[in-house]
Amino acid sequence: MNRPKPLLAADRTVRLDFARTCHNGAIENIPFKACGPAAVVASNETVTAPLHQKTNIVVLDGYTLNPGDLSWEDLKALGSCEIFDRTPAKELVPRAGNADIVVTNKFVLHREQILALPKLKYIGVTATGYNIIDVGAAKERGVTVTNVPAYGTRSVAQHTLALLLELTQHVGHHAQTVRAGQWTRSPDWCYWERPLIELDGLTIGIIGYGRIGQNVAKLAEAFGMKVITNVPSSGRKREANVAAVDLDYLFRESDVVSLHCPLTPETNHLVNARRLAQMKPTAFLLNTSRGPLVDESALADALNSGRIAGAAMDVLSMEPPPADNPLLSAKNCLITPHIAWATRAARARLMKTAVDNVRAFLAGKPQNVVSAG
Repeated sequence: MNRPKPLLAADRTVRLDFARTCHNGAIENIPFKACGPAAVVASNETVTAPLHQKTNIVVLDGYTLNPGDLSWEDLKALGSCEIFDRTPAKELVPRAGNADIVVTNKFVLHREQILALPKLKYIGVTATGYNIIDVGAAKERGVTVTNVPAYGTRSVAQHTLALLLELTQHVGHHAQTVRAGQWTRSPDWCYWERPLIELDGLTIGIIGYGRIGQNVAKLAEAFGMKVITNVPSSGRKREANVAAVDLDYLFRESDVVSLHCPLTPETNHLVNARRLAQMKPTAFLLNTSRGPLVDESALADALNSGRIAGAAMDVLSMEPPPADNPLLSAKNCLITPHIAWATRAARARLMKTAVDNVRAFLAGKPQNVVSAG
């Protein structure tokens, strides 16, 4: 019987590395004799997996990020990983009680939820906003919290202009009338049921001039619009043709007001009855930022009374909205179900950065930290 020759030290390292590759890094303190016919290791030797392969990772609500057109494989490679499409509140502890890492998009982790997860070391928010996390409680527990900035800039700006174009050109509405047979029955070669508005020469007032606000400005300028913005006290770099104005002027002079600022105690209900009364009766309001920036009852009143011409919202104060939300039945109000961020390209960037955040944390070099543990 032929016995394998003893391996030299250098060969042994190569074989062990090869064995790890053969097992896709999934071996942990497992004695083995071979991985492939040429790789023979003494049976009393063990291979210890890197520390991260002992890490328990739980994704609480992965469906909206990845309904099936992306891959979780890069995250799964970082540890023992369970992925749930959605998690009811009562299932948090049964599912994540042993988790070292929790990944969440909209599942709320307040103090009581954080305290209920004794092994928790890291919370990865798969979004830019992280108001779903009690960062104070996380800090007290030594839990690091990260987010994903800037992944959806171009997609959100694109959706903002799509909403504006629907308000002014009514493409969707007229396409539906054609499908309903109205053009076939028309006595004329064309028709339009609502005023069609050209954007060239109109003024758009952008509230919040960060990455998304700046991208909206560029797209609006491509349509020939004049851009004005309120600039936070800290100031931001602006193009020379973008004028900085105060909010009173912006609401009075804008043909379109577009919201791109964060939600803070100061900006909650920024758009209220007083601000709406300042707007032109021909003006439109757009919100692709945060629902509570707008007093929804006041906006519904302004729309139903004709105080302003229309509004388009991708976000509401409560999502999904209750059936009695007044904007659902308001006149000239377009609502999309919080999809400005959700192009595949944007979600792929979000997935990559979320996984990179976990990998960086495991390597001891956390990135995109909003609260250090």
